[in-house]
Amino acid sequence: MNVPFLSLKDVTALHGAEINEAVSRVVNSGWYLQGEENARFERDYANYIGTKHCIGCANGLDALIWIWRAYIELGVMQPGDEVILPANTYIATHLGITENGLVPVCVEPRLDTLEIDDERIEAAISPKTKAICIVHLYGRCAYTEKIGELCKKYNLKLVEDNAQAHGCTFKGQRTGSIGDAAGHSFYPGKNLGALGDGGAVTTNDDELAACIRALANYGSQRKYVFKYTGRNSRLDEIQAAVLDVKLKYLDEDNKHRQEVAACYYDHIDNSLIALPQRLDDVNNVYHLFPILVADGKRDALHDYLQEHGVGTVIHYPIPPHKQECYSKEAWNVPQLSLPITERLAKEELSIPMSPCLSIYDMKNVVRLINNFK
Repeated sequence: MNVPFLSLKDVTALHGAEINEAVSRVVNSGWYLQGEENARFERDYANYIGTKHCIGCANGLDALIWIWRAYIELGVMQPGDEVILPANTYIATHLGITENGLVPVCVEPRLDTLEIDDERIEAAISPKTKAICIVHLYGRCAYTEKIGELCKKYNLKLVEDNAQAHGCTFKGQRTGSIGDAAGHSFYPGKNLGALGDGGAVTTNDDELAACIRALANYGSQRKYVFKYTGRNSRLDEIQAAVLDVKLKYLDEDNKHRQEVAACYYDHIDNSLIALPQRLDDVNNVYHLFPILVADGKRDALHDYLQEHGVGTVIHYPIPPHKQECYSKEAWNVPQLSLPITERLAKEELSIPMSPCLSIYDMKNVVRLINNFK
């Protein structure tokens, strides 16, 4: 048996003919940066997400960095201000904040949803808090009405890390359009993945969008005139063309992911395994399917599945506050104690999930998990 965690070759092959045509079109055009392909994708993705602006950039981390940097350039924030974010997330969420001299304030997730616990946020708000950053982790919508109310009550910006949730919605509104700005990653393994690195910012804020576009283009709003000390962080034409092809099929591909998830929810039955709270399909596009393995047997299950040809990945074995790079930061000295996040790091295992996983493979994954002891 061979059930890869995610076969990018198979995912690309789903729309291979159109992707090959798009790549050839760009190659033959002779225009490889900031051209028609970029403009088209930015327009189409903004329309899909439901925002006025989409600014393509080099990767998802840069998208987050530019949001915070732009708020500083516009005088909305300054270094030393605090941003509340989930403790359980990929480190990029923290890096975007700390890169700009802002202070991350980690809030524990709920054990049943794996998303930031909105009941813990208000206690973390201080006079220096300027924003809440939510992460739609694993493809699950992290937004709640309570979070929106807290942003209004304390006049806080709401920033979305939408790297894992392309196509997810909350009450008919797509994630990436709920907050004041959102960062998106198009890393190849994402639901909307490029053939290399890529990212974007979406927002309805005209001033913020103009600032971000300049920052990601060396700080320039017009050629050879530099308002900001920016960087080169642009989405190239080939990636934009590929993404525009795949965008047409995103909802269809997400629907298959939801069918895979339904199989897992309906048939996984093992007392050692806990599944996250099941959400309505509109609220979860299943970038990943995380399970929690009790009794210290997570690594044993990983090895068992690997021996039987099933690929799995641990997300994330070392939480950001436990990483060496943050060990001496003032906000993490003495080192934070975040027991729920640390428990998830010891118990989480992501099982195969993709838009091309077969029913046969799904059933075999379920059978193996149910037979594990």
